[in-house]
Amino acid sequence: MRLPGKTALITGAARGIGFEFARAYIAEGATVALADINAEVLEKAVADLGPKAIGVQMDVTRQDSIDAGFSSAIKAMGHLDILINNAALFSAAPIIEITRKDHDRLFAVNVAGTLFCLQAAARHMIPRGSGTIINMASQAGRRGEGLVAVYCATKAAVISLTQSAGLDLIRHGINVNAIAPGVVDGEHWDGVDAFFARYEGKAPGQKKREVGDAVPFGRMGTAADLTGMAIFLATPEAKYIVAQCFGVDGGNWMA
Repeated sequence: MRLPGKTALITGAARGIGFEFARAYIAEGATVALADINAEVLEKAVADLGPKAIGVQMDVTRQDSIDAGFSSAIKAMGHLDILINNAALFSAAPIIEITRKDHDRLFAVNVAGTLFCLQAAARHMIPRGSGTIINMASQAGRRGEGLVAVYCATKAAVISLTQSAGLDLIRHGINVNAIAPGVVDGEHWDGVDAFFARYEGKAPGQKKREVGDAVPFGRMGTAADLTGMAIFLATPEAKYIVAQCFGVDGGNWMA
């Protein structure tokens, strides 16, 4: 019970990594608002997690939806201690095939969504003089990848945004840091694998096996592998950690 009485809002929380964070936070004593654009999946996720979970439908590309979602969550929970910016999209294509539509779509969710959810949380936290904001970056934000230029760029922007926001908000007692996962297994990897099957001529499942075998730890990560860092960064033990990005990737990237 490392987060007793704490309240958190997690974006993109109806499934995958966000859902696992919500489950872990509730197990540690927190009340969690799960924010997601998919109302049907969100309803099931909240039901699965029980009475300490609250569902908030939110589209992080729309300011009115962010404002309404945060207002609803804070009204239900009383206040907000922690934000995890987890909502994100992935896409892949060679440089000469990238479309402006795809570029704008990823930046709208991965970067602008992160920024304006961070802003909404900070506006509530500043008068309270404390808070924790955790942005989900990626090892892809630390290096380029030939077929993943736009996604890599968005996650590099998240790391930079974390640094700037961390330096600005710590004077208000708000700690902003980021987690950079490596390759994380889950349903989203079916889509990722399909991109590489298309552009690299690989058989279905081949890319997933290859990246898993290449992780020094010996396997792909899981959403559960990330929860320890997400919990730690929200505890008082992490109060002197400011504007950092932590790799939780089985040894894929050494910062």
